[in-house]
Amino acid sequence: MKVPKPLLMTKLMSIGLRMAPDRTPAEAGLAYEDVAFTSSDHLDIEGWFVPASAADGAEPGPVVLFVHGWMWNRMGNVAGRVPFKDADVDFLPAVKALHDAGFHVLLFDLVNHGVSGSRPPITYGQWEARDMLGAVAYLRTRDDVDGQRIGVIGTSMGGNTALWAAPYCQPIKAILAVQPTRAGDFTARFAADQLGKLGTAMVRPIDWMYAAMRAPRPSKADPAIPARLLTDTMVKYVQGTGDPWGTMQNVQDMVDASPRTLPLVKYPSTGRYEGYRYVNEQTEDVAAFFQEYV
Repeated sequence: MKVPKPLLMTKLMSIGLRMAPDRTPAEAGLAYEDVAFTSSDHLDIEGWFVPASAADGAEPGPVVLFVHGWMWNRMGNVAGRVPFKDADVDFLPAVKALHDAGFHVLLFDLVNHGVSGSRPPITYGQWEARDMLGAVAYLRTRDDVDGQRIGVIGTSMGGNTALWAAPYCQPIKAILAVQPTRAGDFTARFAADQLGKLGTAMVRPIDWMYAAMRAPRPSKADPAIPARLLTDTMVKYVQGTGDPWGTMQNVQDMVDASPRTLPLVKYPSTGRYEGYRYVNEQTEDVAAFFQEYV
């Protein structure tokens, strides 16, 4: 039986859709190891650790961890699995660029995504911050990682996650936040874009539903709040110019709130997913940012 689109959209926004990884870093000729650790609230997380090209075991090295977006997995997004227009977003080119620049890389599936554990509902960064806290704690147990030199790439919900988590696992030297959002604005614009007036009406009770589940209310979730605490972290924000669900002003507000930041990168795009592709299309800029600030 076909699920009506409004019900399907409600499920996707609150529960998500798992996408297990079907590729590995070996596709780019990179060695990697399977790793497992727990979130700060003790849920199982699966990932891959890619050692730096210059890693020889003599000195601990810097690391960049990737925090993916809503309904993605540790390798990015595979287009065509959701009932709306999306696009492929491939983390592997940036992983390769960072590896070649001398960084270790950690890729992992957030809880409710990939093959990691379950913690409903999706909170667009606030509860997912517990997953990044677990990832950073794991990295600091490794002898080959310099736990004082950690950078983060976060896309969409992953960008929100990085901003919510970083104040509580310092030092985090640098964050590249690609199209982070205010959850309430994002869900409202997404629902209206997909379902018109019905979508606008549909999101009104979401706060009540989240409150009943004792989860953070989307309308109150503003990543600019934790961004104000990042006094020692350099943050670079990217927002696509053609994004129908996020807004340039939301991201500019995060820029304005951040104590240390570069000017907002307004990346030319024809849709939201094309904005995410800054990560795989501008790999030299990505690597250069972390080389300068981590």
